[in-house]
Amino acid sequence: MAPPAAGAAIPRDALLRIAAPLRDSLAAAPYAPPEGSSTSTKSLLSSLLPSSHPQAPAGGGGARSKEAAGLLLFCAAARAASPEYPALHWVPVALSDAAAAAVEEMAAAGGWGDVGEMVVGMMPEVVPPLKDVVKATCVDTEDEEIGKEKPPKEHAVVAAHQFRWLVSQVTYPKLGDLCWLVIPCALTALDHWSPEVKEQGMVSFMHIAKSVKATELNLYEDAILDACCHNIPADDELWYRAVEVSVLLLTCTQRSNPRSPWYDRMLAEMLGHLERQPLNKKRRVAWLTLIGPVFEAMGLFLLAHFRLLFSLFFQWMHADDDKTVLLVLERIHEVIKLTWIRKSPYTSRLVDELVLLYKESATRSSREVVWNHILEMLATLQKCKGQQFEEAWKKHEVDPDLTMLLSCFNELCTKNHSS
Repeated sequence: MAPPAAGAAIPRDALLRIAAPLRDSLAAAPYAPPEGSSTSTKSLLSSLLPSSHPQAPAGGGGARSKEAAGLLLFCAAARAASPEYPALHWVPVALSDAAAAAVEEMAAAGGWGDVGEMVVGMMPEVVPPLKDVVKATCVDTEDEEIGKEKPPKEHAVVAAHQFRWLVSQVTYPKLGDLCWLVIPCALTALDHWSPEVKEQGMVSFMHIAKSVKATELNLYEDAILDACCHNIPADDELWYRAVEVSVLLLTCTQRSNPRSPWYDRMLAEMLGHLERQPLNKKRRVAWLTLIGPVFEAMGLFLLAHFRLLFSLFFQWMHADDDKTVLLVLERIHEVIKLTWIRKSPYTSRLVDELVLLYKESATRSSREVVWNHILEMLATLQKCKGQQFEEAWKKHEVDPDLTMLLSCFNELCTKNHSS
């Protein structure tokens, strides 16, 4: 016999009492359906509240559990609301605050120690229906039944927000015990065609990765990383999230194995995508900002990606914006220190590009910072490449425009030798 659902622990009179102010606040909230949509998310939220109709079942654990699950999902949607999310931007602060108080009351009424404990207990009741809603709106022609009515896209968006909020309420070590439940749902969101649903899946995975042991992801790592790879070509508004979650999950699951084929595949996907849009500032800045942990984990195995890496680096070194230039200098220096650019034909070209950047930076507002980066990188190249560096550097020693650079570089070298 299956154990009773956790939601049944909350008495029905308590559910009705907790829901009453939420119903009033929801009714008072101004709402207009999004342009071009006939679906009302306000009506969807209203349907989640327990019915106060006299004929509603007053007893029975199953019915009570269903009402408790609905109330929790209502609160999850209200708490997940934010002006930046179109589907729930209309939810007023007062309703969100009321939902926060309501989940506290629910936890107390059900005998749980806190909201997190209640969410853990009720996850098996609330997550499967959310996954079903998201999955039902995915584009999947192989699994599509002719004539089967699908829920509106807006329902999937709300479900993704609800799921993300629920997951965020559970932390280490309890979330690890729920991987079997939350990861399939997060993957379903990640595979969805809607950017808003995808984003909630990404945010959920960020929390999961930070709240479980790496070993608890072992069973799912291939599916997770494959989904991340498929999301690399995401729209501009999702690119930062896509790179962020991919870097975190990749290093979290594969950190102890730099030979993992997932490092090669993920980095190749990213570099290939960036190569097709090298002038996209938003994408390159996000990638340069976030990719560091992957470089550190791969170490010498970065050598296999030098052709694409340095092709992009050499372009970005001369970008118009200072942020790109500073970030790319940091990443190049990191790559040099990790690999000592062994057996690389890029040393001479890199010296030339650094010298050119030095000259170009004279009019930049951040020229002092750029010059310091260049000096430090030249010093590192001298240490690791020796004769090859000297040959590349020799042709610049007679350049009259580099008097200050030569002086500062010689001074830095003297200081390094004496220390």
